[in-house]
Amino acid sequence: MTYMDGHDWTEVVGAIGIFTLLVSFPIVIIVQFAKTRRARVAGAREDEYRRLAQTAVQAQESNAHLLAALHNRLGVMETRLETLERVLKDVD
Repeated sequence: MTYMDGHDWTEVVGAIGIFTLLVSFPIVIIVQFAKTRRARVAGAREDEYRRLAQTAVQAQESNAHLLAALHNRLGVMETRLETLERVLKDVD
């Protein structure tokens, strides 16, 4: 049975260190690339949500204007109908 001397152990530890470095370096690069891509996609999604919210606000404002116009027209029609009813009652 042969025992490893101090020099052999340093080679083993060095080889393990280099292997760890060679494996961890690409892993770190891949993880950072994935984080950057995820952040970019999240930013694009937030921009899309912002545009969607702006479109919804514009549609709500447009609907509010149309509703106000319809309310005014309905008021005018009610006034005319009341006048017509009075005229018809006077004629009877």
